[in-house]
Amino acid sequence: MEVIRCGQCQRKLAEAQYTRLEIKCPRCGTLNILRAMSPPPARPGASNVEGNYDQAQRRERTP
Repeated sequence: MEVIRCGQCQRKLAEAQYTRLEIKCPRCGTLNILRAMSPPPARPGASNVEGNYDQAQRRERTP
């Protein structure tokens, strides 16, 4: 989870996982609008099958 703070007064507003969030700071009244840079992966923690294959090939080649 990510800590969300007001851009004006730095008050902690929330801890969240979000794609889009609009929240008004109760202290200073600033409307904070946040968007995720990219959507979360469909399967968090899934292994990279190609990467695992490449590593196995390297191990086989090493004398």
